Amino acid sequence: MQDENIFKMSELADTEITDVPTLNILLCYLMYKIGHEVEADQLYDIAFSTGVVNYFTYQDSLGYLVENGLIEESKNSSGALSYSLLPKGESCARQLKSFAPKSYRDKLVLAALRYFARLKSQQEMKVEYIGLEKGCYVVIRCPDKEYDLMELKLFAPDMRQAKLLGERIMLDPAGFYGKIIELALSNEETKYDLTDN
Repeated sequence: MQDENIFKMSELADTEITDVPTLNILLCYLMYKIGHEVEADQLYDIAFSTGVVNYFTYQDSLGYLVENGLIEESKNSSGALSYSLLPKGESCARQLKSFAPKSYRDKLVLAALRYFARLKSQQEMKVEYIGLEKGCYVVIRCPDKEYDLMELKLFAPDMRQAKLLGERIMLDPAGFYGKIIELALSNEETKYDLTDN
């Protein structure tokens, strides 16, 4: 019986949201959990990465939230269209969250956490591709305030393989950097057996 309920819940979490009031609550809840201004493109990417948000419902919901003073639309310092949660929207998120299924709330918040973690790691590590006569260099830089913490150049036989290397590194840049440091610190000279046997 319990497995049956879990299956039904997971099925619900994969069903597209077509109900504007439910999405209103979910978007307010998402912005409340994020806790800061969100660029329009970021909010869009987060919502649609879940696979459960309907495009038309999303557009209707954003329009409703802006028109009714739950979120504010503005331009941020870089000129990008952004949304901020207003007190009325925060109240909606806190008081009405139980009217939106927890499976959807969790899915959206998890998507946001992944999105911002990926964004942060991409800002912390840079990947460049340098084409050569035969092959390509993948240059990985981990910049700090004044100096580069690491600069690593890898050779790839062609641009396709170079891009593949770069994409794999950017899946977990912090993990990649950590493994390089761990390898460097654990590296030892080969010990030779000098006993007469």
